[in-house]
Amino acid sequence: MRSSVLAVGTVVDLELRQRVRSTAWYVLLGVAAVLLLSVTLLLLATAGIFGRDGGPQTVSAVVFFVLLLGTLVTPALSGGAINGDRDAGTLATTQVTLIRGWQLVLGKFLAAWTAALAFLVVALPFLLIAAAFGGADPAVLLTALAVTVLELGVIAALGVGFSAVISRPIFSVVTTYLVVAALSLGTLVAFGLGGLVAPVKVTNTSVFYSEGAFDADGKLVRPVCDPPVVQTYDVPSYDRLWPILAANPYVVLADAVPGRFDRTGSPVDAFAALKVAERGVQVPIARTSYHSDCDPSRDTDDQRRPESVLASTVPTWTVGLAIHLVLAVLALLAAVRAVRTPARRLARGTRIA
Repeated sequence: MRSSVLAVGTVVDLELRQRVRSTAWYVLLGVAAVLLLSVTLLLLATAGIFGRDGGPQTVSAVVFFVLLLGTLVTPALSGGAINGDRDAGTLATTQVTLIRGWQLVLGKFLAAWTAALAFLVVALPFLLIAAAFGGADPAVLLTALAVTVLELGVIAALGVGFSAVISRPIFSVVTTYLVVAALSLGTLVAFGLGGLVAPVKVTNTSVFYSEGAFDADGKLVRPVCDPPVVQTYDVPSYDRLWPILAANPYVVLADAVPGRFDRTGSPVDAFAALKVAERGVQVPIARTSYHSDCDPSRDTDDQRRPESVLASTVPTWTVGLAIHLVLAVLALLAAVRAVRTPARRLARGTRIA
């Protein structure tokens, strides 16, 4: 056990030392710090539009921005972890040592994950500034950071897996970006189009005041209603498609964070707003609705408070995080199999040493 830990630690140490010696690494961190500073100052300057306490909105926006930076940078950090060494002729040198394949892959993964977390460390001062601005909940901040750490680890695992399976670094990096884009944007497109493919028919019955019920000044003088008007139309249905939306890392982040609402039931930050929106799609659409000006007591009002919606729906983050962890584990297992020695078969033109 101790030898395995030392072997993995050696790989991690070598990987991180190579990154620390790179000037481009510090340039990336500097650019990230400047962007985070700009976003934080802009949000704090406009915090008045969110109410007296702009801290919650600023914290949620900064965390989402950190996750965005991670999805943009982590594939580049991990997508060439293994095939890059193969091209440089150093992978075979490592494979003939006592380091096993799973130790090599695990070390590469932990190094890429650690490198991605450096951007989260850069963002911590700005998150603390936003939290100190007022109204921020420590539980929200800690949960958001924990989920962001896990999501960056998933992306790092995907990059390492593709770098072992695909022989060329450029293709493995691009493939990682495409998978991340499919999870971030592709899920939204698939979810939106899926609801249009299988709409449901909704019947709406409306009873309105007749024109003779109002006087010349527009005041109601005789509560006389016209005959009911029945309309039937198609409405996109999404209540069966929410697992697609659950695979989105931003949805996972928002849903895992405890939702906070004001006295009127309105969300106090972007986390709660997105959480209510994506949880609401799990509620089936009412097939019939009724509205009457003359008898409002018969109206069918499906407007529910956000707390009741959250209490009656499935936590999306559990499903999404499970999907992401399965993808990460499969990617790492594929990487272990790809670096197994002796290799039975190599692609034509593959460099060994």
